[in-house]
Amino acid sequence: MTERTYKGYLLDLDGTVYRGGEVIPEAVTFIGTLKKRNIPYLYVTNNSSLTPEQLAGKLRKMGLDASPEDFFTSSMAVAETIEKMERQEETGGPVTVLAIGERGLKTALEGAGYSIVEKAPASYVVVGIDREFSYEKMKQATLAIYGGARFLSTNCDRAIPTEEGLVPGNGSLTASIAYATRTEPLYVGKPEETIIKLALERLGLRADEVLLIGDNLETDIAAGESSGVDTLLVYSGFSQESDVEKAAVKPTYTARSLADWNV
Repeated sequence: MTERTYKGYLLDLDGTVYRGGEVIPEAVTFIGTLKKRNIPYLYVTNNSSLTPEQLAGKLRKMGLDASPEDFFTSSMAVAETIEKMERQEETGGPVTVLAIGERGLKTALEGAGYSIVEKAPASYVVVGIDREFSYEKMKQATLAIYGGARFLSTNCDRAIPTEEGLVPGNGSLTASIAYATRTEPLYVGKPEETIIKLALERLGLRADEVLLIGDNLETDIAAGESSGVDTLLVYSGFSQESDVEKAAVKPTYTARSLADWNV
């Protein structure tokens, strides 16, 4: 099944390329075809905790050929968003970031040249998933925002699936700070258009030249719609055919798996 040809692809990970700790076999074949035909692609993920190197290692362990350059994370999107803000405002002064998050977030910010601080004041407060989130971290973020810091968050996921069940996602952590400060953050991850537009810049392609593939109507497909990118919903993960019928956001195409899509 192929309605038209695309010059590049944006791919979700969990539920599209792998499920839990196992690769989805059809994804291996699909990625192999993209590589063979030299069709550019990026894995676009809301995962802010892991670095591209860690994500590449994870896929290689599953049997997929992957390199760090194949990934664009919400942490990388936050770092690039701050860079764009700084260019627009031309402040010229030192930029400090109070980062609540794990290795992936801090590595992306440091790689962009920003100084990370643990206490207010700061130029920016950035929140990513942090499994050691505490009252002290929330307090320092609150003080920094009341002191004038810009407030950004990697993504608004309310809850995330784990082996134990659904647990608080980054959106829940961010919401506590938003409530304390009466300040809404700028979210950059899916379903926002920000991460998709930045990924398109990396590919060097226009929105109408790319297909976004994912398994979640609320994040992947909504992100494609908000950024003007065609979407393919695969029924290999979160959203199923019955969900599409009642969804406000509709994918451009649907498929049982990546095996049904001809590049």
